[in-house]
Amino acid sequence: MKSDKRFRRVVCASLALLASVVFTPTQSLLSAPNRPDANANWPHLSIEVVSSAPDQVTGGDARLHIRVPKRTDPDDVRIMVNGDDQSDRFARLPDSRILSGIIDGLMLGENTVMAEPTGKRRGRSGQVSVTLVNHPITGPVFSGPHQEPFVCSVQRHGLGEPIVDNQEEGFTVLDDEGDVLGYSKDCSAETLVTYVYKSTGGGFKPYTPGDPRPADMAMTTTVDDKYVDYFVRWERGTINRFIYSIAMLTPFSEEPEGLDTSSWNGKLIYHFQGGVAIGYGQGDPSGSRMLFDTGLSKGYAIAYSTGTKTGTHYNLVLGGETALMVKERFIELYDTPVYTVGIGASGGGIQQYVYGQNHKGLIDAAIPVYSYPDMVTQAVHVGDCELLEFYMDTASPEELWETWSNRRLLEGLNASDTFPNDYRGGLPGNTECINGWRGLSPLVLNPNYGAVEDMERIHPITDLFSVQWTHFGDLVNIYGMDDDGYARNFWDNVGVQYGLQAVASGKISPAEFLRLNSFIGGWKNEPEMVQEGTPFYPFPGSYDPGDYDPWSYRNQVFSPDPSSPARRTQGNVVAMNAAYEAGLVFMGDMKIPTIDWRHYLEPVLDMHNSHQSFAARQRMIEGQGNADNQVIWFTEIDPAADDDFYFDQTPQAFEVIDQWMENIRRYPHLGVAGNKPANAVDTCFDTEGEPIAAGDNVWDGILNENPEGACTERFPPYSTSRIVAGGPFKGSIFKCELQEVETAIDKGLYGVWDPAPAEVAALKRIFPDGVCDFDKPDVGLPPEMRRNL
Repeated sequence: MKSDKRFRRVVCASLALLASVVFTPTQSLLSAPNRPDANANWPHLSIEVVSSAPDQVTGGDARLHIRVPKRTDPDDVRIMVNGDDQSDRFARLPDSRILSGIIDGLMLGENTVMAEPTGKRRGRSGQVSVTLVNHPITGPVFSGPHQEPFVCSVQRHGLGEPIVDNQEEGFTVLDDEGDVLGYSKDCSAETLVTYVYKSTGGGFKPYTPGDPRPADMAMTTTVDDKYVDYFVRWERGTINRFIYSIAMLTPFSEEPEGLDTSSWNGKLIYHFQGGVAIGYGQGDPSGSRMLFDTGLSKGYAIAYSTGTKTGTHYNLVLGGETALMVKERFIELYDTPVYTVGIGASGGGIQQYVYGQNHKGLIDAAIPVYSYPDMVTQAVHVGDCELLEFYMDTASPEELWETWSNRRLLEGLNASDTFPNDYRGGLPGNTECINGWRGLSPLVLNPNYGAVEDMERIHPITDLFSVQWTHFGDLVNIYGMDDDGYARNFWDNVGVQYGLQAVASGKISPAEFLRLNSFIGGWKNEPEMVQEGTPFYPFPGSYDPGDYDPWSYRNQVFSPDPSSPARRTQGNVVAMNAAYEAGLVFMGDMKIPTIDWRHYLEPVLDMHNSHQSFAARQRMIEGQGNADNQVIWFTEIDPAADDDFYFDQTPQAFEVIDQWMENIRRYPHLGVAGNKPANAVDTCFDTEGEPIAAGDNVWDGILNENPEGACTERFPPYSTSRIVAGGPFKGSIFKCELQEVETAIDKGLYGVWDPAPAEVAALKRIFPDGVCDFDKPDVGLPPEMRRNL
């Protein structure tokens, strides 16, 4: 609680400064045309909370817009906060009848804000009020109880030791001599404002106020054609226990102060970040994303948080909450942006799809890079990888799998006969399962395998002993706890017929199909799991030939005896329901302008496979009737080149998004699809970023039965193990409905194979409860969602 109070004092001090400078003549706030309805003639006085939803205010302050009808003088409006007159905090936005200001001093819980006219005609407009619900700046708002223990990292990133908030437990806070001052459970830090500039030699350099103008300061031309100093106000601190950053161009001054926005183009980029982690820490910020040169150089403001980095955690309820809180802070500082566009790769792309669906208005446009529709349904087929690799490497008598490209027949993902394999001493032959995904199964599934830097500073250290280092333990607030004392786990492969398409097309033998599905069971339940071996434990990359287990086979369920097939893994349906209800599954409801861009990385067996862009599109088609707001771009790579030299298409994506958003502002009646600029079309590009083909039909043959389009032919997508097993293209099935083996045979699921009676009996032994019927909805769907299908 102490840290909350200290942080609030810092915020209040900055707000006091803001109140005095935010509407000075040097301030260049957005003009009326940039604000929707800025000059509308509202019939009544009204209050709008613009920094957050009224029931999601944090930190004791909020920015309000008071809309004043023409019959009332804006100077004759009084704003009361819990009975305290805060009218002097408001000023009129240029060329509008909107009063904008920041109220503060809010109590935790409910607060009442009232506005009323005070002039001669006050009776005509009437008094209005709104209830605000205030939460701590440390959270939570709606994400549930804080995760404990929680390892701080502010001390590694220029923000000093975390603020002591208790004397009993948490992260150990040290003084300069290394002595213990106390403990921090919230990892709060004082808000820090610094200034940096872009050097003409490249890179950012710090600027110390009072120093003369740096001789090597670069200039830049913004998207609205201002030629300005490349000088940046950079604010950092902690929000929702994570490290946040807000950066914006500001005119150079030897004594910079206030919040001069005259260099700002009025638009905001929220930079999300990817990676995979299991939480329990504050995370490490990325300098290149906090000071995102592509955006800053064009005049965009940049918002960022380690809480919206999936390399910190993969709780996208907590991540969405954090993004809302960071944007709230931004609006309190600078007022509402013209629009907010998301950018971010991999997990940063997932966040844009998921938050675009769950939190309307958080971002107004999206540029997901190397995206997936979401993480949770992605984890389903990725969890198959090592089961299949272990079978092909150790249990199958077939020579078929010695030709590595044949592994596509089971895994769906790309495989190569020539790509080098570190697990084979650099010999050729590799798969995306190995090159892209190896190590993710233990990280996501094994409660014994995990760590956070500096976790030895947790006191008492025994608090770490109870940590379940799994995705499910990280999201226990969402999935809940099972009877065995472990978080509920949704991973399921009951009834899944691995390699079904391959046997149906005659590419593998029925004997191999039966052997494969008899051998593979799944993953052990968490209480039965043991610590990983080489090359994961005791540290990544370790090697002990006597403890070698890259497949995590010691945590698998398998059976080499065909007469006694291995039992499959039964996922928890309550956890599946919870994933849907929490919005962790992207259902396709995102109508904002979206440019989904990726390099075509299939030749290098990268985990960011091309199928995912189209899986997201299919979900949008099913979820909202069309995907007219989504554009898919691929850029070719030279597989021999370093990825640092792959052509970057994102500057062009920002240009197109800006044109698209400007069109929407001018012609809102045309909607998102009707305002697409000429370049907002499906396109594939060569290694130099030049278009190969563009238009509505370039990706034909992927989601329709048309002949392959020009881009499809050049950049074919691959598949997944669950699609090979008969699952849907969109990949959003946690658990399938089951059907009798005879029913599957009658439907023709086995293609060219007509199982003999002995083979039918074998299928029934392997699948005693039946095989997947993917024509039916996901069993994991909550009942109300199933009813709506």
